[in-house]
Amino acid sequence: GLVFIISAPSGTGKTTLVKRVMEELPCLRFSVSYTTRPPRLSEKEGVDYHFISREIFQGMVKKGQFLEWAEVLGHYYGTALVDPGSLESEGMDLILDIDTQGAKKAKEKLAKAILIFLLPPSIETLKERLLGRGLDSPETIQFRLAHAQKDIEEAHWYHHIVINERIEEAVEKLKAIIIAERGKRDF
Repeated sequence: GLVFIISAPSGTGKTTLVKRVMEELPCLRFSVSYTTRPPRLSEKEGVDYHFISREIFQGMVKKGQFLEWAEVLGHYYGTALVDPGSLESEGMDLILDIDTQGAKKAKEKLAKAILIFLLPPSIETLKERLLGRGLDSPETIQFRLAHAQKDIEEAHWYHHIVINERIEEAVEKLKAIIIAERGKRDF
């Protein structure tokens, strides 16, 4: 199966976009990442993340169980190893939600992965979205905006870029990319 790595600055709408695309396209599976941060109110264990302790996370790192992992704002985030062969036998393609730093590491291990970067229409729009979520302190929002600028500077090495100005258009663009990439498969 194909592996799609999707990266975006926090607040771009990545989670919403991926959920919508998965509702509309068959044979897509979302890789649920691991984190040591506490769940947000709307998040569910095993759906949004696997919420685990630092000790368990560090044990998984030592055992080499992650494709990539990083520490962000004092919490660990990691993506479990992927077996593209098992996806193929199940007729599934996989979506990984990974930041730019992790995407580079993952690309080294998954050479055929397709990288898609989601952009906000502007940094100002991103700031409005982050403020509107009401999840973060002003300091955390400033950190996320600075980090977003660094992420955006990395977008040039991704295979595809989608600007998420209007969710409906972004869903259609992301679906079109996935359908086109499926059409390129070697048979």
